[in-house]
Amino acid sequence: MSIQEFAAKDFQAAVVRQKGGPFVIETASITPPRHDEVLVRVVATGMCHTDMVARDQIYPVPQPIVLGHEGAGIVEAVGENVTKVEKGDHVVLSFHSCGACRPCQEGHPAYCENFNDYNFAGARPDDGSHALCGHDGTPLNDRFFGQSSFGAYAIANMRNVVKVRKDAPLELLGPLGCGIQTGAGTVLNALKVEPGSSFAAFGAGAVGLSAVMAAAATGATTIFAIDVVPSRLDLARELGATHIVDSSKDDPVAAIRKITGKGVDFAMDSTGIPAVIRNAVLALRPMGSAAIVGASKPGALLDLDANDLMQNVKSIRGVVEGDSVPDVFIPKLIDLYLAGRFPFDKLVRFYSLDQINEAAADSEKGGTLKPVIRIGAM
Repeated sequence: MSIQEFAAKDFQAAVVRQKGGPFVIETASITPPRHDEVLVRVVATGMCHTDMVARDQIYPVPQPIVLGHEGAGIVEAVGENVTKVEKGDHVVLSFHSCGACRPCQEGHPAYCENFNDYNFAGARPDDGSHALCGHDGTPLNDRFFGQSSFGAYAIANMRNVVKVRKDAPLELLGPLGCGIQTGAGTVLNALKVEPGSSFAAFGAGAVGLSAVMAAAATGATTIFAIDVVPSRLDLARELGATHIVDSSKDDPVAAIRKITGKGVDFAMDSTGIPAVIRNAVLALRPMGSAAIVGASKPGALLDLDANDLMQNVKSIRGVVEGDSVPDVFIPKLIDLYLAGRFPFDKLVRFYSLDQINEAAADSEKGGTLKPVIRIGAM
């Protein structure tokens, strides 16, 4: 079909119209892609904690809105200035960035100075326009992470579309655009965990377990997973953790020091809980490095021992999206997966679009690590 023909057609999308949800399946319509945009037919979209954070207005995105930011699909049409993909390409959708600020220019688009405007504003940052309309013809807030992929179609910018190999299972790949990229990228790009080193993942959800897999793939020899859910810890061992700690029963810092002596070389917190972040820092050996990747409640404060940081020369840093350049990093993760070295499929459970609220509930209860919403056929 032509772009003009498509623009008149309706499709199903999950819309959040009030704080706390629910996701409501509604009829929506979409505009043609602009000169720098890509129209994608969505095959499947991962559900991430940030979708619930936005639904619940912890991050105050405008409503009504179509969320979804781990989309994977097939290119239907491209704007006149788009050259990196063409109709029929398989793509993963990731976060958006401006491309012009200092962090973007220095190769760190995840730290874009305009990140919130490009990913959370609910509209195009240049003119405040929308790509989506509701069933009543009124605009829907969209552009969530530059995509809003909880629907059968999405408009993305050419900067946040990643072309992927066609022999990879497309319906599985969406979570590489955010959650899995965050965990793996923190290990490989930000902390630069080395062969033979030690690493601790505080939190064994999808992000934490992605970090465990990446640490194992890079050759770390002592890998801890810390959580309170026994099933997650069992899976962590299967995915490469050499030691597991149920922090509801044991002191994780003491457990880590018992095995390592002085502590681990690297640690990552994906919980966003200040007390857990504190333990991640305490668990470091002298000159060790910790990364914070979990979203904390607004205004959350850390209570850290300043002398421990100074005298033991410890480092602590925030990391967004694994400090990744998606066009480079996501294909690398796919190659690792197809080589059998990054089995992230073991985190995934599939749901249909009309089961999206069930998927959210299962995720929040901890029963599903990484929900993926199947939306369209291949």
